[in-house]
Amino acid sequence: MRRAVVAGNWKMNTNSKEALSLTRGIIEKTEDIKNVDIVIAPPFLGIPSLSNILNQTKIRLCAQNCSHEKNGAHTGEVSASMLKHAGVSHVILGHSERRENLGESDELIARKLSASIEEELVPILCFGEPLSARESGKALTYVETQLNMSLLQVFDQPPKDLILAYEPIWAIGSGQTATPEQAEEIHSFTRENVANKYGSDYAKEIRILYGGSVKPENALELFQQPDIDGGLIGGASLLANDFTKIIKSASNI
Repeated sequence: MRRAVVAGNWKMNTNSKEALSLTRGIIEKTEDIKNVDIVIAPPFLGIPSLSNILNQTKIRLCAQNCSHEKNGAHTGEVSASMLKHAGVSHVILGHSERRENLGESDELIARKLSASIEEELVPILCFGEPLSARESGKALTYVETQLNMSLLQVFDQPPKDLILAYEPIWAIGSGQTATPEQAEEIHSFTRENVANKYGSDYAKEIRILYGGSVKPENALELFQQPDIDGGLIGGASLLANDFTKIIKSASNI
């Protein structure tokens, strides 16, 4: 039985004071939830202060990105090693906003994945199709290519503790959400591809999250799908009450 994961991606939101307040609210409201892995990803500036209050809780601290380089002349970058030493345990890689807005390629994301694995961070590897691929009936082909180029054709051995996150680009921040059936189709297809490469035992264990306008109102129906193991939550994770309701939906499956 795969343990559910609910991860909150705060994106470029919250100053240090707001991040502390939000985190304390989440800690308080989720204290009794024992069967869900809870992860929060604040902006980089929030990591040190949140690490201090999360290290005695069950909530894990996540970064929104990391460099593919270990160190050196890379102005503005943050390495996986720096994140680990700051108390980070997870890192989001390949988020569609970085792919779309900053031109991150599958090849670059694969290098970031390798860097995070080397530092024993838990990668949350994102993938998903744009609206054009969905409308043309090429969603499966699109995500298969992403998975091949960033993971399956790059790593001969399956990365330990890897988490995958399907996030249809057309559903992120748009208010649109993939139907449970649409999401399950991609999740099931992804698990099959992982099984073909790394074997059925690994595929049965890997957790695949859904991300794309998940809200308290639709979380339960999404999480009830057999291959959806939780969510990568954007806007709703900025409200402690809404984020907690989503976590409780995962807990109730």
